[in-house]
Amino acid sequence: MKTYNTITGKFFLSSLILFSLFLFSCSKKSTSGTVPPITPPATTGTNDVAFWLTTSDQLSLLKKQSTVLSFGTTSNSNAFIDVDTTQILQTIDGFGYTFTGGGAYVIDQMNTTAKASLLKELFGSDSTSIGVSYLRLSIGASDMDATVFSYDDVAGDTTLSQFNFGVDSIDLIPLLKQIVAINPSIKIIATPWSPPLWMKSNNSSVGGKLLTNYYSIYANYFVKYIQQMKANGITIDAVTPQNEPLNPANNPSLSMSASEETNFIKNSLGPAFQTAGLTTKIIVYDHNCDQPSYPDSVLSDAAANAFVNGSAFHLYAGDISALSQVHTAFPDKQLYFTEQYTATTGNFGGDLDWHLKNVIIGSTRNWSRNALEWNMATNTSFGPNTPGGCTTCKGAITVNGSSVTRNVSYYIVAHASKFVPAGSVRIASNISGSLNNVAFKTPTGQKVLIVENDGITTASFNIRINGKWVSPSLNAGAVGTFIWN
Repeated sequence: MKTYNTITGKFFLSSLILFSLFLFSCSKKSTSGTVPPITPPATTGTNDVAFWLTTSDQLSLLKKQSTVLSFGTTSNSNAFIDVDTTQILQTIDGFGYTFTGGGAYVIDQMNTTAKASLLKELFGSDSTSIGVSYLRLSIGASDMDATVFSYDDVAGDTTLSQFNFGVDSIDLIPLLKQIVAINPSIKIIATPWSPPLWMKSNNSSVGGKLLTNYYSIYANYFVKYIQQMKANGITIDAVTPQNEPLNPANNPSLSMSASEETNFIKNSLGPAFQTAGLTTKIIVYDHNCDQPSYPDSVLSDAAANAFVNGSAFHLYAGDISALSQVHTAFPDKQLYFTEQYTATTGNFGGDLDWHLKNVIIGSTRNWSRNALEWNMATNTSFGPNTPGGCTTCKGAITVNGSSVTRNVSYYIVAHASKFVPAGSVRIASNISGSLNNVAFKTPTGQKVLIVENDGITTASFNIRINGKWVSPSLNAGAVGTFIWN
């Protein structure tokens, strides 16, 4: 005969009845919609794509996002950006800044530890760096130097026996040596704002012409510059004969027409490089997109063409599509984008959008091998600058003693330089609505897509490759860099 514990049994039966009533109650409430059914947590999936974001309100500044982006084929109504790795376009030489003598001065005033940390941040290749891979230098002073000077200010020194780097040997050259030690493969393009004054028609730092009887001597001036930089361990990859040859109002500056540049290259500069055994590239023009007829004219001269690697552009006038116009006319010649400044009067969001759209995305979609901002560093007064030089040019960084403020062009360049190293190639991608973009494949095989939302509302879209896609969103005015294997 079975025994039965009365107290335990009553408790068990009561508990069973209460539990049954609870289940019935939950079922009734669930069907009425007042209590949602319990569901297991959603799986997060594999994060296939790294996403780095800068927003116009500066709440995110080149910040890696935690958004999970998994490639799949889930249907949605988003527009597609298709990336095609089979269409390989131009090789990329790098992204960076003009490094002026004034910029070198303000950086060199930092204490040793802060300076070393900054240079590593700018030019290093680890996760804490932005990987700047291309610099532009002035041959002699630019308008962002404290004074006007050339490397031979001794009038009549036709043998260039007095050639020397002068003030650039104090700050610029030592810093360049440190930069080369961090990134030995960094590419450097150099350009003069003016020849030595004694070679000019007006003996002035502003405007004037290069006297024809000094063409060969000035060509040797370039040769000596390249050779002496090499002796300091600094390789000059390319030169342009003149910065902004159609702007004789800057200080310093020089007026040089297309026919004058053509004659200088074919009769003096090209032969001088050839005689000296230099492989430094000669790149023409180095001015605004509104005058593509200038490089067309130089390149149309067969004798000059033989010495020329390509053409360089700025975008203070004209449209960035001018680069493609020159590419179509001379597809065997290279294109470069060498200068665009952000102003002290600008605003972060507006500059971020315009420069990403036109300088980073626009220039490379129009065949440029590089994209450079003006300039790398200024002091808190946005100098130094020459009398008549730019007083509203904001550096990528502002240096105050040993502290650094990162400005908008730091992030403009970093969205490319950190993820697209030299030797990458541009691959095909389509523009979809307000989503300006450009795609690259790196030497290690990673794919990189830079997207700028030029619209006024948040945009959700699909990045599609090989029949699968991920679906990120970008706020209005935001810039995203997406990286995957």
